[in-house]
Amino acid sequence: MATTAILSALEQEQAGLIAHLAQPRQVQRGGRAFWVGHLHGLPVVLALSRIGKVAAATTATTLIEAFGAEQIVFTGVAGGLGPQVQVGDVVVASDFVQHDMDASPLFPRFEIPLYQRTRFACDARLTGLLEQASRDAMRDMPPVGGIGREPAAPVVHRGLIASGDRFIATAQSSHEVRDALRAQAMEALAIEMEGAAVAQVCHDYGVGFAAVRTVSDRADDTAHVDFQQFIDDVAAIYARRIMDRFLQALSAAAR
Repeated sequence: MATTAILSALEQEQAGLIAHLAQPRQVQRGGRAFWVGHLHGLPVVLALSRIGKVAAATTATTLIEAFGAEQIVFTGVAGGLGPQVQVGDVVVASDFVQHDMDASPLFPRFEIPLYQRTRFACDARLTGLLEQASRDAMRDMPPVGGIGREPAAPVVHRGLIASGDRFIATAQSSHEVRDALRAQAMEALAIEMEGAAVAQVCHDYGVGFAAVRTVSDRADDTAHVDFQQFIDDVAAIYARRIMDRFLQALSAAAR
């Protein structure tokens, strides 16, 4: 049975998974803690991605090389970049782009050198299961409010996510990234700091990858407001519910 690796961006997300892990075993490797066991009868390995593209790529490579992960699923938070994406919404990634990749004039802006591509697609089957799990998990969740916005029921989106080694926390920075991507006919729904690196590693190894992000802010001047409370009260709960339903679907498909 395929080993599924679950990458979490936050300790609060991982804690909810570890608590339900059957036959848990912790392994230390590369300065990281990995939890091995079973969830819903499936062999899994849990890890924190750490922050930034290099750290996330190292973690993903270790999951594949040392633990034999055959598919990786990532949960975390992100800033909303698309105008329709609001705080409390969920974005399931269709593909990833590195918004800070610029090797011009040797290569076009955003193109990964020697890959002849700017975007890395997520696995279609895993992404379909993850999107459905997200919709099921959000069906009865209470409304979430944002700065200057009335509470609204969470919406599940699916589309491009941008990653980069920079925390986008001003409206000007957000607009700059969005406009630069649009100039290359790319409309990113959310922005974060790890997913594109993991997507590239999975592409290199031929490992299926899917990712879901809860929108914690609008990647603007309010990005720092009550972040920790949002993680505890919203993002960690979303992640546990989504992964529970996703693993149930994986388990059913494996029978």
